[in-house]
Amino acid sequence: MSNGSNGLGHDKYALLRMIPKVDRLMLEPSVLNAERRNPRHLILRAITQVLDEFRDGIMTGEITQDSTLDIKNVSQRVIERVNTIARPHLRPLINATGVVVHTNLGRSILAKRVLKRLRELSAGYSNLEYDLNKGKRGSRYVHVEDILKELTSAEAAMVVNNNAAAVLLSLDTIARGKEVIVSRGQLVEIGGSFRVPEVMRKSGACMVEVGTTNKTHLRDYENAITEKTGMLLKVHTSNYQIIGFTKEVPLPELSALGRRHGIPVMEDLGSGCLIDFAEYGMLKEPTVQQALEAGADLVTFSGDKLLGGPQAGIILGRKDMVEAIRKNQLTRALRIDKMTLVALEETLRLYREPRKAIKEIPTLRMIFTPYKTLAARVERLKKMAGPLPEDNFSLGTMDGSSKVGGGALPGLDLSTRVLCLLPSRLSAAQMEMMLRENDPPIIARVEKDRVIMDVRTINVSELGVVARALQRISRTGLAD
Repeated sequence: MSNGSNGLGHDKYALLRMIPKVDRLMLEPSVLNAERRNPRHLILRAITQVLDEFRDGIMTGEITQDSTLDIKNVSQRVIERVNTIARPHLRPLINATGVVVHTNLGRSILAKRVLKRLRELSAGYSNLEYDLNKGKRGSRYVHVEDILKELTSAEAAMVVNNNAAAVLLSLDTIARGKEVIVSRGQLVEIGGSFRVPEVMRKSGACMVEVGTTNKTHLRDYENAITEKTGMLLKVHTSNYQIIGFTKEVPLPELSALGRRHGIPVMEDLGSGCLIDFAEYGMLKEPTVQQALEAGADLVTFSGDKLLGGPQAGIILGRKDMVEAIRKNQLTRALRIDKMTLVALEETLRLYREPRKAIKEIPTLRMIFTPYKTLAARVERLKKMAGPLPEDNFSLGTMDGSSKVGGGALPGLDLSTRVLCLLPSRLSAAQMEMMLRENDPPIIARVEKDRVIMDVRTINVSELGVVARALQRISRTGLAD
């Protein structure tokens, strides 16, 4: 064929021949410099990927200019790809969504005091499972049990890797092969399709539903009790609310029923907290202490939601039950490591002084930050960005609302002040993507065709990074 032995058009064939060879690229100064910082196989991987993309571009007609295949241009693409491959996959980012406990963005931020302890304990050996008083092997759970008992007045405590594990382990230990009575209105599903009925099934317990979605009475539980009943379960609906014509059985009444029949009562608080939010003018959320005072034999909750610590599942309650749970063979598979233990213990120590906890634990500090402070922060950010060309977008401010997130306090809207990016040449979707592609990425939200940046979840130390990103985006595609 006159156009090439493979049936390619002459232009495509010529362009394919112009693609730089691997050995030629390896001699480029920028590539040689990258090889000093990265393994050779990583450089070769980047080159292979880039050259394959150039070949595909030629074949599909996306590349038609030979200038695109200039050695400098190709080597630059290789360096960019090396940086992408070498970069850690788990990266820090800036949360501008206004969702404080953002499940997709790592949930709670650890306090500075916690980070300091993590550095100290992770840099050397520790008494993780060593009893310093007895000079022999000890238990890892003692490091947090005392502080949990002190803060909540629980008889005993232990910790596993998350709250789903805490619920599973408790049910498996106390109610395997028995019936567990639970209200239909409390058959919760949380993120990742974690559902109470399915966890119940995995634990070997048999679920008995009582009442209706909106109303469950004490008599519903009592009528369902048989000789097979192993537990009465109350699940706090922390991630949704049923309002209107509703009724649920208060925990003190359910606990009294359990005591009359000799049946243990367990409450899964989900995102449990140690501070009464109602005392600070916010929505009422049951505390761990209140659940125990109300007579629950076992209480489970998360460490990384309203508590503001690391991911963990905390089990509190009667000593005999916690001891039985501790001996369950599943405990080994669900146990937490030393890093989690350190972070959890140090977070809990802050709760000895509630006002100090609110000030130092980032999750609580963000939730309790007043509107006036946020309004000043927005103006500071706008000023730091400076006068911007308005060809791509214009800046504005407005009132908004933040969310606690993490399946906690769904009915609570936190008054806030937000920065708005109003589209001009760039659309809201384009600006959101460009913020996401920033280094570090900035995650904002799009509402009514505008980008919203809520400063409640932007640390003061991050304002400069956000301002520079706004400056860069405002000039994208504009002539110098």
